[in-house]
Amino acid sequence: MAKNTTINIRVNAEVKEQVGEILDTMGLSFSDAFNLLIHQIRIHHRLPFPIVAHNRTLRAETMALIERIENGEEEMAGPFDTFEEYKAWLDEEEDNSHV
Repeated sequence: MAKNTTINIRVNAEVKEQVGEILDTMGLSFSDAFNLLIHQIRIHHRLPFPIVAHNRTLRAETMALIERIENGEEEMAGPFDTFEEYKAWLDEEEDNSHV
């Protein structure tokens, strides 16, 4: 069996308390939750949830990337099989950002 190691992270005390209460209702510790997260990253080679940036600069960069992909200037990589799937995901995320 592999040897365990310790990871120290800093987190806002209020957030830690709130998340701790939520994890308690699930019967999980912080260690359990973190281990679930890192195993999902190891298995899928990505975070197990989308990261949505609400930064106009990042959105502009994303749109520029889309244009380069559409023009054949750049290859698409990631969890999507087609560019249309990626665009649909972007549209869905943008629609959900107003909720």
